[in-house]
Amino acid sequence: MPSGRRKAIPPDSLMQLRQRLDRLPHKCPERAAQVGAVAELYGVSTTSVYRALHRFQQPHSAHRADYGKPRVLQQTELERYCELIAALKLRTTNKQGRHLSTKRAIELLEEYGVETVQGLVKAPQGVLRVPTINHYLSALRLDQPHLLRQPPAVRFQAEHGNDCWQFDMSPSDLKHIERPAWIDPTKGEPTLMLFGVVDDRSGVAYEEYRCVYGEDVESALRFLFNAMAPKSDPGFQFQGRPKMIYLDNGPVAKSRVFQNVMQALGVEWQTHIPAGKDSTRTRARSKGKVERPFRTIKEAHETLYHFHKPETEAQANEWLLRYLLRYNDQRHRSEKHSRLEDWLTYLPAEGGRDMCTWEQFCRFAREPERRKVGNSTIPSYAGPNGNTNDWVAPHGRRPG
Repeated sequence: MPSGRRKAIPPDSLMQLRQRLDRLPHKCPERAAQVGAVAELYGVSTTSVYRALHRFQQPHSAHRADYGKPRVLQQTELERYCELIAALKLRTTNKQGRHLSTKRAIELLEEYGVETVQGLVKAPQGVLRVPTINHYLSALRLDQPHLLRQPPAVRFQAEHGNDCWQFDMSPSDLKHIERPAWIDPTKGEPTLMLFGVVDDRSGVAYEEYRCVYGEDVESALRFLFNAMAPKSDPGFQFQGRPKMIYLDNGPVAKSRVFQNVMQALGVEWQTHIPAGKDSTRTRARSKGKVERPFRTIKEAHETLYHFHKPETEAQANEWLLRYLLRYNDQRHRSEKHSRLEDWLTYLPAEGGRDMCTWEQFCRFAREPERRKVGNSTIPSYAGPNGNTNDWVAPHGRRPG
């Protein structure tokens, strides 16, 4: 008894039939015989076989005609809701990366709405679905990985030598020396610190060892004077006052004495942007030019201290100066000449700015300041409070 269900020819049979027909000439009688054999095998007419061959492997659309377009809302409305949901998730993100879920953000948008510049925006109930919103957040680049992605690093380089110096301090791998110049009994043994400046344009570096207790402003100013003043070795030509010094937000940059001295010398100073103040940008990117010489010195120079350690600070600086002469004679990071040649070539047309004498530099650091005194007649400074004479009364009246 014949079945009333329409019989379908399997795709593999149609494929084999198509291959056999392709090997035969167009007017060959064998073609009709092959089609008739397949029709008889599956119990269909030859017309059905020809129709199935015609439909087999024809190009067709892989998606709907409205693929990629929202079907529940207009494109502009859905994008607006996605922007608000992304703003809610971004605004509620904490330091651990936790934020509102898409489901909860949709609930808030439907129940309470979001107040914007254009007014209150409230989504209709039951229209926004979590999979749809997540798909369009990713398609519109409004998801968390895209919103919190770090911006590309912007590389900068000064146009001329001494336009910008990058200044920093780093503890030496040697940590201590056997015979420091001075020791504070209350603080113990001082730390051997590397002080360094690097010319932003050429990469020429000047470094010094100093025994300090933390980031000392006085030691930093002494080092900067030595960096700007002419060197004892005539082969070390790096000198002069820079137009700007780039440093971190440590005690040196916050010191009023440092700021006063730089202002008197006509040197601007700029600090790195702290973490979290510049979106998601990593602040360490701006210190690479001064960190690179530190690492090179620690890897190529200080490793030799395993064989012979310097005993005094002066001896350590003498050895370091000889190494810096070879370091500055090495090739520039992008040019075909050395770092020192690049610094000499790209000095400003008016020449470098000479450094003042040590006596004048000390006068800049000792410049008196005017400060207001409170009711207790005790002026406050960046460090401890100052004391007044014993005869000064609490309210400024002299007794007697």
